[in-house]
Amino acid sequence: MKETEISPIDSLFWEIALKDNQAAFRTLFLQFFTPLCVFTHRYIESWESCEDVVQDTFFSLWKNRKNITIHTSTRNFLVTSVRNNCIDYLRKAESEYNWKQKEAVPASRAHTPGDLYSCAELEALLSAALAKLPPHVRAVFEQNRFEGLTYKEIANEHQLSVKMVEAYMSKALHYLRGELKDYLPLVMLLLG
Repeated sequence: MKETEISPIDSLFWEIALKDNQAAFRTLFLQFFTPLCVFTHRYIESWESCEDVVQDTFFSLWKNRKNITIHTSTRNFLVTSVRNNCIDYLRKAESEYNWKQKEAVPASRAHTPGDLYSCAELEALLSAALAKLPPHVRAVFEQNRFEGLTYKEIANEHQLSVKMVEAYMSKALHYLRGELKDYLPLVMLLLG
């Protein structure tokens, strides 16, 4: 074939693109629909989905006919377009599958550390853990973290040394890290 000769398939495309020739489009569609469905079946198992992908490709071809530039041949353009649409279809199907898997997790499952907790729930967890501390350790911790008192102010109020206040705070924090290890970063936000 000479370089200036246009294949019959390329001629059909030019009729579609330049003259909005519906008969040429119908001919192109009928000539390539079944072979493209067979090609699509390499990627997609469902024949119905294969037909949908090929139909979408032809719909897009018709809709964008004035803006399409083909650098190779119409045949190669159709095959490449269908392959790209197969890939898009598979990505979308995988995304939907992953979303459905996430949604299928029962709502009654036990909470995990990654769950979203309200401030009230976190405060309840913290209060329950603090209630297990010895009273003097708890008092020092609450005065420092909730009331904003310095170690020196707490030491003066309880007639303790600053070192003893530091030891109580260390003991409280160590205990809370163990008791609330899964929630500690969130609880620490509450403590400011």
